[in-house]
Amino acid sequence: MTTHKVGYLVGSLATGSINRKLAKALVRLAPDRLEMEEISFRDLPLYSYDYDADFPPPAQAFKAALAAIDAVLFVTPEYNRSIPGGLKNAIDWASRPYGMNSFTRKPSAVIGTSPGAIGTAVAQQSLRSVLSFCNSPQMNAPEAYIQFKPGLITDDGEVTDQSTAEFLRNYMAEFDAFITRVYTVIPKTR
Repeated sequence: MTTHKVGYLVGSLATGSINRKLAKALVRLAPDRLEMEEISFRDLPLYSYDYDADFPPPAQAFKAALAAIDAVLFVTPEYNRSIPGGLKNAIDWASRPYGMNSFTRKPSAVIGTSPGAIGTAVAQQSLRSVLSFCNSPQMNAPEAYIQFKPGLITDDGEVTDQSTAEFLRNYMAEFDAFITRVYTVIPKTR
């Protein structure tokens, strides 16, 4: 049985983020074949190409963590109809320097939750545009725009609504299958 190392990035830096709760739920619901690991970007300075010749240690560690995984799961909130600035900054670091894009040919999926009725639909579309430019094969279906209601997910990642839990379990199974399909067509280079 082939396993896949999946790094997940939580778009919110807030400790009590509902998207962090969603990420914990996804880890719990993921198939055993997916080895899930959070990749933090909290300590990254603001990106500037002045760093391209000599990345600071937090950026080196971030790039190394991305190099060690097979796929990326983005769990993001929506800030002002787009992705949070910290997440965009992390993507900018990962895609640099030129020719060293950490997302090239690396399968990805996007999900998020918000109290609003449309979940994080607009932020996800914004993120998908960025990931397309970064040449990351994206799982396009199923789409997942989760409306967060109080008590939906506990602090330790238990989903209290059975239909939501089943949907998220299926989402992670589909991501597992997508990763396998991508690497069937585009073999891993590391």
